[in-house]
Amino acid sequence: MARAGLAVACSTLMLSLPHAAQAQQADAALLAASRAAEPAVIKTLEDLVNIESGSAQLEGLNRLADYAQQRLQALGATTERLKATRGPGGPIVKASFSGSGQRRILLIAHMDTVYQPGILQQQPVRREGNKLFGPGIADDKGGVAVILHAVALLCEAGWKDFQRLTVLLNSDEEIGSIGSGELIAATADEHDVVLSFEPTAAKAVVRDEGLLLGASGTATAVMDVKGRSSHAGAAPTLGRNALIELSHQLLQTRDVAAGIPGTQLNWTTAKAGEVRNQIPESATATGDVRLTAGDGAQKLQAALNEKVANRLVPDTQTSVTVTVGRPPFVASDAGKALAAHARSIYAELDGRRLALVPTTGGATDAAFAGRSGKAVVVESFGLAGFGYHARDEYIEIDSIVPRLYLATRLMMDIGSGKAPLR
Repeated sequence: MARAGLAVACSTLMLSLPHAAQAQQADAALLAASRAAEPAVIKTLEDLVNIESGSAQLEGLNRLADYAQQRLQALGATTERLKATRGPGGPIVKASFSGSGQRRILLIAHMDTVYQPGILQQQPVRREGNKLFGPGIADDKGGVAVILHAVALLCEAGWKDFQRLTVLLNSDEEIGSIGSGELIAATADEHDVVLSFEPTAAKAVVRDEGLLLGASGTATAVMDVKGRSSHAGAAPTLGRNALIELSHQLLQTRDVAAGIPGTQLNWTTAKAGEVRNQIPESATATGDVRLTAGDGAQKLQAALNEKVANRLVPDTQTSVTVTVGRPPFVASDAGKALAAHARSIYAELDGRRLALVPTTGGATDAAFAGRSGKAVVVESFGLAGFGYHARDEYIEIDSIVPRLYLATRLMMDIGSGKAPLR
């Protein structure tokens, strides 16, 4: 995708990577600016959350894209409004800044959430102590907010020590980035480093905020059973009950992934029959698959094929297909070194600890960004929070300043060459 840049106008498990021997002194001006920005970040979070933006809610997603695009344009970005190529066809915001340095930096986050229309009536934005609640506030509107304000802080400081700074916000991450994943991968390949702004876990749940160095890939398993219909009251024995056979197959395949390293399978939805008084002739189930092994999908497919050959209901046929979505994300050695440098930046904040989490069962667009290995990719620069995809999702307010400081300081070090990229 062609792009043009204009000058910036306002010019748990922790890896045993070492802490810095002695924390450097914080950048006083940048820390003061981060603290001063906190109220504005909270206002941005409220604005973002008050726009409902489920992956299929195109009206809300377009409003959110308008908001982000206008904010980035006000900072001097050249922006493009793209459209996801598959799925609901939601908006993608791409903003480019040009500087006077050498490094090319990409910042990614997503605008969509998992929540259904009307969720704000049940779970409105509210503040309780150190927690700010709202649907999607951590995953990933907090990430969008940190990007907007980190870029603004750097802009206000007159920072231009980069060749290109790109912001990419997609609208289908929660459904696998089926229409934006290839764009993310291609854009990442044009940059030296990618910072992804998914949330980090709240301190109310884990000891330390962190960065993520690995995540599962995803796939979808679909099981189809074909039987034979008949009258459920007058002639049930003439039928071949696909629902009964589906139940049998789900039970015998539920633990199949346990014997295949790097795979996880959970059956999550099922459907059979159309009316009460008919033996169902078809039944279908879908399953969520997580992959950390490159050949995991193929091995899981083979194991499922072997299992479903064992039928309970005669004359039924069962088939299973495993379709791979996102690849796994595994940080390179350069990514781990960059994360270790980020840890030393966090230590500037009175010795604040930063966990480097080796992997998670969740999926991330960092996988697309790191697929080719051309860019150095690190995940989870968003805000600390919890309750993702559930009731009462929240962020911890006291994570705003350190996460804003981390993102801006790290970009400055990348631009100056202080942060390792090889």
